[in-house]
Order: sequence, then structure tokens, then C-alpha cells
Amino acid sequence: MGWHWELTSATGELTAQAREAGSQPAEGFPSQAEAETWVGEVWRELLEAGVDAVILFEDGRRVYGPMSLHPAEG
Repeated sequence: MGWHWELTSATGELTAQAREAGSQPAEGFPSQAEAETWVGEVWRELLEAGVDAVILFEDGRRVYGPMSLHPAEG
């Protein structure tokens, strides 16, 4: 399974559009750095598709998150 992101919405449910946003590899990422690079490249697309936050997992173990995709105010 490797590294993968769980995509969450404010309500805890995601639309099909949100699940398809960014096209995260089904087999996951080989490293944490690659997973973080991917989310850094597609976070705007995910946000537009209804994803509010992401949670990073390694082999089913939560590493961190939820991490908001919304820009910080201030």
C-alpha cells in the first residue's frame, strides 16, 4: 500500500468528483516525500473538487492530519 492520502470534506463525505481529483495512484506513493510533493502540486484542484483536508497514511497507519487545504487567513 505504501503512502497514500485520505481526502476529506467538511461533512466527512466526498463526491465522486472529489475522489477523482488529482488522480492519486491506486498503489500509493513509494515515499513520504513523493506523497507530499503530489499533494503540494494538486491541492488547489482538490480544494476546487470539494476536498477540505487530507490525512497522510503509511501502510494503514495515520502519519499526520487532517491538514486543511484552505489557505491560512491573515
